[in-house]
Amino acid sequence: MTAAGHLDSWPKFSPWDGGRDELRVPYILSAALAALMVVQSVLGLLFQEQYRDVEWIKATWFGNDWVTLLIAAPLLVVALLKARGGSMPGLLLWFGLIGYGVYNYAYYLFGAALNAFFLLYVVAFVLSAVTLILVLAHLEVIHIAASFRPTTPVRIIGGYLTFVGFGLASVWLSMWAAYVFTGRPTPVEPEAFKLVAALDISLMVTGLTFGGVLLWRRNMWGYVVAAIASIQASLYLLVLSVNSIVGVHRGLAKTPGEFPMWGTLAVFTTAVTLLLLANIRRERPSFGRR
Repeated sequence: MTAAGHLDSWPKFSPWDGGRDELRVPYILSAALAALMVVQSVLGLLFQEQYRDVEWIKATWFGNDWVTLLIAAPLLVVALLKARGGSMPGLLLWFGLIGYGVYNYAYYLFGAALNAFFLLYVVAFVLSAVTLILVLAHLEVIHIAASFRPTTPVRIIGGYLTFVGFGLASVWLSMWAAYVFTGRPTPVEPEAFKLVAALDISLMVTGLTFGGVLLWRRNMWGYVVAAIASIQASLYLLVLSVNSIVGVHRGLAKTPGEFPMWGTLAVFTTAVTLLLLANIRRERPSFGRR
């Protein structure tokens, strides 16, 4: 049987079958991550003077802290509880939010000027990365893939994610090439541009593109990678949308700023993410052994 075989021909097992004990540690680490998200974002909002960056970067941390506090951290708690109850959408949402933790705290850790929250960034980044590794290590991918309906519009979802991934890569690479080969200035300081481009290309673009291609081909891993990448992208596009509004409000950009671009992408990406999760079968997969 090929990886792209018909989902109905795959065995219907629970992803938790024989794995609950092994997932106890990831559960605990995820709860700790959610608590740390709240602590970091609250401290960042209460003590904004601790951010030692230039004004436009301070504005990004302000918007980022609000999204993490009001949306990402509560969603992680809800996803964790649902995943422990055997919910497949909860499971994938859990994975995506851990992915958001990796991506988000990589920005803080490597992008923020050295400040009082440095140790929080280190712990949050490492905690996110270790947790994601542990949950994927104990995962039976075939169980998740089998939970999706055979009518799942994988080409619409996969095509969109691949398109966004290639689009982001093209933008970053074209600006890099213009700077290096023609001397055109980057939109922000070169070092700041390098950091954002590096993280986007290595994490966001890679996840969206590979997830989209694998999902298009109905590869088992496509359902997992596409879910993680699309959830992570939806949240971070929301962050960028909020930051665009903050930038306009603080006089750092003219109305409407970049909001139309990021807001539109956030809406479409979130819709595609919800479409993917909506195609998970409602009934619990039957238990069994290979």
